Amino acid sequence: MTSNAVEFDAIVVGSGVSGGWAAKELAEKGFKTLVLERGRPIQHGADYVGEHMPAWKRRFRGLPDRALIEKHYFQQARVPAFFDDTTVHYWHRDSDSAYIEDPTAPFDWKRAGVLGGRSILWARQVNRWSDLDFTANARDGHGVDWPIRYADIAPWYSHVERFIGVSGSREGLPHLPDGEFQKPMELNAAELEVKRAVEQGWRDRRVIIGRVAVLTEPIGERMACHYCGPCQRGCSTGSYFSSLSSTLPAAERTGNLSVVTNAIVESLEHDETGKRITGVSVIDALTRNRTRFSARVVFLCASTVGSTQILLNSRSERYPAGLANSSGVLGKYLMDHIYGVRIGGTLPGLTNLYTRGNRPNGMYVPRFRNLDDASPTLPFLRGYNFQGGAERAGWREMAKKLEPAFGADFKNQLRQPGPWQAYLLGFGEMLPVAENSMHVDFKQRDQYGVPRVGFSVRYRDNEQRMIDDMLKEGTAMLRAAGATDIRQARGLNLPGQAVHELGTARMGRDPRTSVLNAFNQSHDLENLYVTDGACMASSSCVSPSLTYMALTARAADHAAARLKAGYL
Repeated sequence: MTSNAVEFDAIVVGSGVSGGWAAKELAEKGFKTLVLERGRPIQHGADYVGEHMPAWKRRFRGLPDRALIEKHYFQQARVPAFFDDTTVHYWHRDSDSAYIEDPTAPFDWKRAGVLGGRSILWARQVNRWSDLDFTANARDGHGVDWPIRYADIAPWYSHVERFIGVSGSREGLPHLPDGEFQKPMELNAAELEVKRAVEQGWRDRRVIIGRVAVLTEPIGERMACHYCGPCQRGCSTGSYFSSLSSTLPAAERTGNLSVVTNAIVESLEHDETGKRITGVSVIDALTRNRTRFSARVVFLCASTVGSTQILLNSRSERYPAGLANSSGVLGKYLMDHIYGVRIGGTLPGLTNLYTRGNRPNGMYVPRFRNLDDASPTLPFLRGYNFQGGAERAGWREMAKKLEPAFGADFKNQLRQPGPWQAYLLGFGEMLPVAENSMHVDFKQRDQYGVPRVGFSVRYRDNEQRMIDDMLKEGTAMLRAAGATDIRQARGLNLPGQAVHELGTARMGRDPRTSVLNAFNQSHDLENLYVTDGACMASSSCVSPSLTYMALTARAADHAAARLKAGYL
């Protein structure tokens, strides 16, 4: 990282789900592509430390190292998806570059610190958005109208699904379009009881198996999932999709890919006209040396917050409020999904049945609220879904209910599985609000000299009213399935804890109110594309990762055509 001896056609910043796809598509189209990743290098399989290591072989028997967390991961560890010593090595160290916290309007920013980014750690839920989502802003006036519709992105959903491998069932729901599916995983016996009760009790509701980027049939060298369980530690068989197992190897096979890790992108430079990116300024995380790379086109895929941080830090006389920010909306309209709402209960019967293996999936209740304009009595806009499942209570749960005891008799009691427990987790749509935002503070810098990120994000009344409905309807559905001892958790964890951050550099039709056009191309700079979550104009209630990948593949195709035509 001390010189720029090679001229590249394309630079991709970030190597997660979006960056991996940008690299694959551009390299396969014949363009010399450089991936810049701020995290450290790791190898697929070889560096999945503790992938199948049982708790009794791990330090502290699988419990977190509190001293390590307090020193290096004091922000990351607050997020529920932060696990233990089997995954801690994948996370960004807060001691290297902490973000600024506002206790009155907090946001939890979850960051990976390795090649492949959060694609190693994600929950793999991949659902298509529909026109219910792409037309939402236009219908109710919250946010700008999306410059695309489902028909524009549907072929790219298919393109992505065929490559990554998605298992799921075809349901024929217009608001949750079917995709290119491998054979679905199966609901277990207790989940089928929930399905029967819900679908008999409500005509507008469906309980289905989740749609996940986990193979049930092999693709190339990637094997079908064998249900081993600890997916978040890394998947050496490649059964679940990650950049390390799929897109980056595909790009590498072309001979057109170069990867530089420990590369902190500080800012982007533009020409005298302000219409073209001319360089990418990079800090070596190990040596602190600075260097500059250039290419004909730049794709920002550094995560919602990471990409916008780079743009906000790239101030110039032409763009005093941040690069590509002639609209003034850069950094605004930050969203996440409403998260933390949980309803659980005990299901009677089926005590002669047990599950086998660790299915990396669960049941899914697609959105059933506000599907059209025929529900004016609901006190909130948009909608929500439930992810959930059912399982037998294990020894930890049973130990809490048994009389205090010790010895062989007590241990033998704990060998028997307890009753079935069913649960529903709510994921709700968050409206785009200008005041929910991020910024960079040029007076507070991290150890690399990069301005720190700060946030100001609050849940609003619409989110609160949606949660009320989640709790009521989730409870009703479990009760209909015969559940007893129903427990509710209102949740409403801090924004950011769903790890579905979206917005801050949104797409739109009008350059005066948006940062990007219909192809994720900057309105201001013709050779700049942003294809991660920053581009999103609304949040839907549907997991966004598949949409990021489809938008990235579509944008790469657009950029490739313009590169070949000599426009970029």
